[in-house]
Amino acid sequence: MKGFARSTLALSVSLAMAAGASASEFTDMDPVTLRLAHVVNEQDGFHIAAEKFETLVEQRTEGKVDIELYPNATLGDERTLLEGMQIGTVDMGVITNGPVANFVEEMAVFELPFLFPSREAAYEVLDGPIGQELLDKLSEVNLKGLAYAERGFRNLTNSERAVTSPEDIEGLRIRVMENPVYVDTFRELGANAIPMAWTEALTAMQQGTIDGQENPVNVIHSFKLYENQDHMTLSRHTYAPAIFVMGMPAWSQLPEAAQAVLVDAAQEASEHERRVNAEMESEQLAALREAGMEIVSEPDIAAFQEAVAPVYTQYGEQFGDYLPRIQEALK
Repeated sequence: MKGFARSTLALSVSLAMAAGASASEFTDMDPVTLRLAHVVNEQDGFHIAAEKFETLVEQRTEGKVDIELYPNATLGDERTLLEGMQIGTVDMGVITNGPVANFVEEMAVFELPFLFPSREAAYEVLDGPIGQELLDKLSEVNLKGLAYAERGFRNLTNSERAVTSPEDIEGLRIRVMENPVYVDTFRELGANAIPMAWTEALTAMQQGTIDGQENPVNVIHSFKLYENQDHMTLSRHTYAPAIFVMGMPAWSQLPEAAQAVLVDAAQEASEHERRVNAEMESEQLAALREAGMEIVSEPDIAAFQEAVAPVYTQYGEQFGDYLPRIQEALK
């Protein structure tokens, strides 16, 4: 019993010391406010991730790091936000992978069409060595990648007709992100692919200057695209990550203990958003159907894959060894 008492006492002392060390890490830290921006609304997964991150960071730094959220593109579109992070006018954001790939082109490898067969396969690659390597490459352009949240599997909507095969896309004016892989993917499918910022796309759909767009179910639902998009195809043509990303000016001003908290909190917030997205998708699809959207659940995926094969030929070498490494990891 004496040995047990001694070991219990030792454990209590060591836990107390650990707690003291943890608490003291932030005692002398000057308070910092970080502005976290994104371009979607408060019902979107990005905001769910951002709110979770805010809670975790403020708790774990004992309030020394305060996170202020700026949704709805109030600080600019995604490219503007990334440029702001580089020069220090914006601190951080949750940013769709496509625009990030304009700064580090290898990031676009994740968005090759029909690369990932499932969410779980994507998470394994993103949270593993390949994903970390690419996050680290952001430092070359004065950005700091923290973790991969998600935009999710992207699906096609349009105002003209049901789409079950590539032939049905022929001639449709489809908004895509400002990213060459997306542009060329939809051109191979026969669409008139029109790259533009999301804020502009919403107006263009309302005015009928474009016929459709492609995005995950949660975006289609939260932005009420059923109001002007009658048709949806569960094409799941691309899995799009999103990135918790900071500007190096903001990252560099933080002590190491706070940096560690931000990395861990970003990963936890990302995993939280992924779970919420998966749980909400079936409810959102039911709501879209109820709102009058016609949904093609089983398009001819093999025909789509065949149509986009030239995209792999065109871009494969551009990503160095990342594409073969991802394909090997997915086997």
